[in-house]
Amino acid sequence: MNSITDVAGIRVGHVQKVGEGWLSGVTVVLPPVGTVGSVDVRGGGPGTHETDALDPTTLVSTVDAVVLTGGSAFGLASAGGAQLWCEEHGRGFAVPGTVVPIVPAAAIFDLGRGGDVTARPDAVMGYQAAAAAFAAGDHAAVERGNVGAGTGAVVARGRYKGGIGTSSITLDRGVTVGAIAVVNALGSPMFSSPGPQPAAGEPVPPQGLNTTLVVIATNAVLDVAECKRTASAGHAGLARALDPSHTLADGDTVFALATGVVGLDRSTEQGRQVSLITLQSAAAEAVRLAILDGVLAAESVSTAAGDFPAYRPAGE
Repeated sequence: MNSITDVAGIRVGHVQKVGEGWLSGVTVVLPPVGTVGSVDVRGGGPGTHETDALDPTTLVSTVDAVVLTGGSAFGLASAGGAQLWCEEHGRGFAVPGTVVPIVPAAAIFDLGRGGDVTARPDAVMGYQAAAAAFAAGDHAAVERGNVGAGTGAVVARGRYKGGIGTSSITLDRGVTVGAIAVVNALGSPMFSSPGPQPAAGEPVPPQGLNTTLVVIATNAVLDVAECKRTASAGHAGLARALDPSHTLADGDTVFALATGVVGLDRSTEQGRQVSLITLQSAAAEAVRLAILDGVLAAESVSTAAGDFPAYRPAGE
């Protein structure tokens, strides 16, 4: 299906609200129990939750869900809802009497794009998105465009509509690499046939008003450090898809998840290096394709805050 759900066990759920001042939502990526994960944050204006827990030097190596949300820092409250859903379903780090789910989250800035600056995702929407991901089942089609965390996304200094995109790449030995992206970038998408560009000298939005969020998933066996390196590689795809990227006004964040089903060639040191380089190169390309997919899938929106037309490359 050319989506992140081509990686067996990866599920995606969206919840959004549109109208009556709303233009925002939540996307939850729900991996199989025991999935290893890490993250790499490179934007100058990030809004994140629990990303420190994904460092290779910390106690817990697994991730129970990843929350991508609108609402800027306020929207990070949605992670609590996804965490509650995971606890109710026994997903998390076991402690006496319960489990503590590891649910990192990252937010885009879309405040006020529907007209009401107080209309932003909360814990209820996070819970609903997690439940929707579980209900979707394995290998389900992923909605693209103006859904979930991409509902209020824009690109190219806010001139055009952004959204959710996804992609996947299949490698040798049965390895699959997929990505999902929330494209809310200061920069413009880089297609082979460029579309409309912002006028020269157009003002740059204030710091923190843009962000592209990505989740990479693979069925390969990776440890936390290798997931960290894969997330880092994913930023190369982000830079290829958006110009500029990783600015002070973007909170660009890439998560990487490994379900641990397919072993890589580790018979020799050279084999290990080649396998990891091949996988991480595919991860970068999957990110690039997911970002461009998110821009192409986005549809025009008009709200009390303004008009956000769809972006179309020349010849499309």
